[in-house]
Amino acid sequence: MITVVGMGASPGAAPAGEVAAGAELVAAGAELVVGGRRHLDAVRLPEGARTVVLGALAPALDTVAEYVAEERPVTVLASGDPGFFGIVRALAERFGSERLDVRPGVSSVAAAFARVGLPWDDAVVASAHGRDLRTAVHLCRAHPKVAVLTGPGAGPSELGAALAPDGRVFVVASALGSAEERVERVTPAEAAARDWGGAVSVVLCLDEARTLGPVRSVAGPRSGPAGWALDEAEFTHRDSMITKFEVRALALARLGPRPGDLVWDVGAGSGSVAVECARLGAAVTAVEKAPDGVERVRANAAAHGVDVRVVHGAAPAVLSGLDEDPDAVFVGGGGRELPGIVAACARRARRVVVVAVAALDRVPAAREALLGAGLECDGVLLQSARLAPLPGDVTRLAATNPVFLLWGARPHSRTEGVAP
Repeated sequence: MITVVGMGASPGAAPAGEVAAGAELVAAGAELVVGGRRHLDAVRLPEGARTVVLGALAPALDTVAEYVAEERPVTVLASGDPGFFGIVRALAERFGSERLDVRPGVSSVAAAFARVGLPWDDAVVASAHGRDLRTAVHLCRAHPKVAVLTGPGAGPSELGAALAPDGRVFVVASALGSAEERVERVTPAEAAARDWGGAVSVVLCLDEARTLGPVRSVAGPRSGPAGWALDEAEFTHRDSMITKFEVRALALARLGPRPGDLVWDVGAGSGSVAVECARLGAAVTAVEKAPDGVERVRANAAAHGVDVRVVHGAAPAVLSGLDEDPDAVFVGGGGRELPGIVAACARRARRVVVVAVAALDRVPAAREALLGAGLECDGVLLQSARLAPLPGDVTRLAATNPVFLLWGARPHSRTEGVAP
């Protein structure tokens, strides 16, 4: 068996000395002990046991394999709960879960929330350790309570720099479970301005007005909406200037918004597409040139309880001020500027651009802009007729205006998995 011991994340569960003593008892019969330097230094190791300091994972696993092949006992020391974004996954994949005897400790996420007196059954947890920070950033923008496990180049400074304009509060928990433990509440801008060193365990990113949500029966982020393509009456709009729900339904299917994504809604109007993408868990930036349109987008986002960042300005010029490339873009307006807007979006979209066009004359140029950016282009003409009442308790079909929906996808996007 490979015994995996979680230790050191939280002295609140047991005094640090007791945690170390418990690990020593488990490791007493081991011929190989694997762990980080601080974990190995915290325990008295069995006499004659070989030790491997965890750095690169593959060589350590190769050494473990040698001992497993000879049926010699192995102990692995890890932080907190090693089954939560920890080494248990790698060990189970390599050796099989039936070989593992896991003794979990308190995870750093649980310890950090405990320090600030908050429940975390409704929190989103993201790991930025050895992963692209952008996923954690977008989750922080889209959800009110997020815990980010940090790593080199993906700590409070980098997270704060990305989120400084967004009004969240950070709780930075460092060296949890040690004598040097620190739990500090800072703004993202303050986090970005500091050198935090290498002791940070986890960063909580909080929208403090919404940290205590309703009691729920399912842990994790709030579940997705029961439906989408909401009726136009669910949004404030001007003179029916809103993407109709039939068009919105297919647009959402092609955009594929998901947690960890960034979606742009360009020419947002009422913001109906932006709001629906945010309801599905994506971080969303809505671009709108009309001042009254900006206020409508904000009002609709607030009415549906989602966060949408609204940028006031005319595309395509305003798009150059958006620092981060989006995963998906919806273009719902543009007039004569439409080809330039589509081209600018298509150059930057990581996965897909979806364009709604009412004017037949603008379809060829929009399609050419998608193809010119190297996207694979497809589209449909959507025509629908809705049931409408007539006098005498009878019903007719009322036609809606035809709309062309074009989409251009990166050739590699069909094989991409969900956000890491």
